[in-house]
Amino acid sequence: MKHLTNLITLTLTLGLSFTSLAQYSKVYDALTVHSTILDMERKYAVYLPPDYDLSERHYPVLYLLHGGGDDQTGWVQFGEVRHITDKAIREGKATPMIIVMPDADTGRRGYFNSPKGDWNYEDFFFEELMPHVEEKYRIKGEKRYRAVAGLSMGGGGSFMYALHRPSLFSSACPLSASTGPLTLEDAQRWLTRRSDVEYTNEEIASYYESHSAVNLVENMEADSVSSVRWYIDCGDDDFLYEGNSLIHIAMRKKEIPHEFRVRDGAHNWTYWREALPTVLSFVSDAFHQH
Repeated sequence: MKHLTNLITLTLTLGLSFTSLAQYSKVYDALTVHSTILDMERKYAVYLPPDYDLSERHYPVLYLLHGGGDDQTGWVQFGEVRHITDKAIREGKATPMIIVMPDADTGRRGYFNSPKGDWNYEDFFFEELMPHVEEKYRIKGEKRYRAVAGLSMGGGGSFMYALHRPSLFSSACPLSASTGPLTLEDAQRWLTRRSDVEYTNEEIASYYESHSAVNLVENMEADSVSSVRWYIDCGDDDFLYEGNSLIHIAMRKKEIPHEFRVRDGAHNWTYWREALPTVLSFVSDAFHQH
């Protein structure tokens, strides 16, 4: 009987240990997808929630975009995405979700298509990366269960992706965002300082019209912009404060619902790590049924 009791105890202990191990979240930061559009292998990172391996359910997804100078590992290494997301889920402040973090630094830096049409990263994101991850992982494919967020350059990507394709995202959370050129003259400076390529007036005007977040908000139908839930956050000491403030004003004038936060802080990882729990909670509100 003693041996039987010990065997049962050992079995239960091992079972609990294996269950505990299986409930850890996972992060992979060097996954690849082939891009025909960019003619290369592209890296991305993914966060899988603690119960992913224990269930067969499908999960909402957050596309989390890094800033200039980082790559798909930025949010993993410096943003502590695993620790922060695990904690938010454990405390009930965020729903379990999959987080996809693409690399937008290799080849050319940025999340957009080139005005010359010779580097179409945005096309890659929507036509190749998104279908790939939403097929590979158990991701819910409806607008309601898809969100986008990012910092700095990735904040600009969050603005543009949600404004260009509001039918795809339930929420967008630009943090310390690069909001694009504020004027047509600014667009010319914006393009010429980033490369030695000469652009025509038509290309500059087209870029401004499609990549100025303020211009897009001012000229799009309010209902279209309002179909996305907006959380905009920028520090009071951030050099990108002006553009974010102007977008807030433009949205207020058109009565577009949004959250606009100005917190004490600058353009750094301390600020963005502190922002991430609120972002996770905000996007979770759309994922939930109320």
